Amino acid sequence: MITLAFIAGCTLSVFAQDAKTVLDKCAAAVSAKDGITASFSMESAQYGNASGTIAVKGKMFHASTAMATMWFDGTTQWTYLTNNEEVSVTTPTEAQQQALNPYTFINMYKKGYNWTMTSDNHAYQVHLTAKDAGLKIQEMFITIDKKDYTPSVVKLLQKQRWTTFTISNLKQAKLSDSEFRFNSKDFPKAEVIDLR
Repeated sequence: MITLAFIAGCTLSVFAQDAKTVLDKCAAAVSAKDGITASFSMESAQYGNASGTIAVKGKMFHASTAMATMWFDGTTQWTYLTNNEEVSVTTPTEAQQQALNPYTFINMYKKGYNWTMTSDNHAYQVHLTAKDAGLKIQEMFITIDKKDYTPSVVKLLQKQRWTTFTISNLKQAKLSDSEFRFNSKDFPKAEVIDLR
């Protein structure tokens, strides 16, 4: 019995290490120093459905859909709503960033989560569960390509509702920091509402 318990414990430790290794490689693949671009679609019980493009560089991101465009420079977020030409300026909480940027898992998985992993011929699926009930995202699934360790699906549970991001056409790119800030010259008719 003791031997079986020891073998089971060692096996779980190996799986956990494998999951962390895969997550580390995935984080490295999408953490290009100069940035990455990708296409995405989002299905969310909380935020609705959308599709568009996203650019990410470190903590900064720029996402664009038919309904809205968002810029986040690491501190400030600008959200431009196409239908009423309005720009809201906010300082989002970490939870708000996690809900809107599918790449927040890059650093999030490193603390506060347990992880397990399954795989098939083409991809790994890592399942993260929060160690603390106080964490905003309680559960997450990340599907990671076996060849290049890029994520293809990120599914997260927040406030008992699932949001799923499907990611494609991920490429490294040389992105200027200015791409992650709203430029009023590009939207001369926009009304800016500062909510900070």
